[in-house]
Amino acid sequence: MSAPVVDIASAIQSASIKRNPDPAHDLNPSTAASTKKPVSPTTSISSKADSIPESAVRPIPRRANLPPLPDMRFEQSYLASLQGAESWWSIAWITGRDQVVLPLVQGMLWTLLLSGWRYWNRGAQFQGANLGSRVRRWWWGVNNWKVPEETQEVIAEKAGEFYTAQMGGPD
Repeated sequence: MSAPVVDIASAIQSASIKRNPDPAHDLNPSTAASTKKPVSPTTSISSKADSIPESAVRPIPRRANLPPLPDMRFEQSYLASLQGAESWWSIAWITGRDQVVLPLVQGMLWTLLLSGWRYWNRGAQFQGANLGSRVRRWWWGVNNWKVPEETQEVIAEKAGEFYTAQMGGPD
């Protein structure tokens, strides 16, 4: 007895075979590969209009417009800062500074920058005087949408609620 997987594959394959194919519908159209011509060592490549152009075979090499990319790997800067280390204590200090303190400070500054941007952008969306605020107010007026009139206190309260929702405030 054969395996059920083989029986299923055989049934699918035999079901897809057309017993009476129609040449008008079931044959592939002719292609360039349909007419095969033998090649002999004496046959040369002709320069007909349908041959490959020289620019495609030998393209013009591109110039290097940009300088090479600098090596931005952490290892290189870490090894360079270890050059002046004289003791194990200085190696530990450099490692702690480069791997703990500096990423922590960068993360804190980036978070403060994004939080400040979010707070400022909430207030500047409709109350601002720049072109984007004017276009936004015009578009809301064209569509008869109510432009929110929020005071600084309401915006600060929403920012506080957002911060509490994102960071998980005290329960």
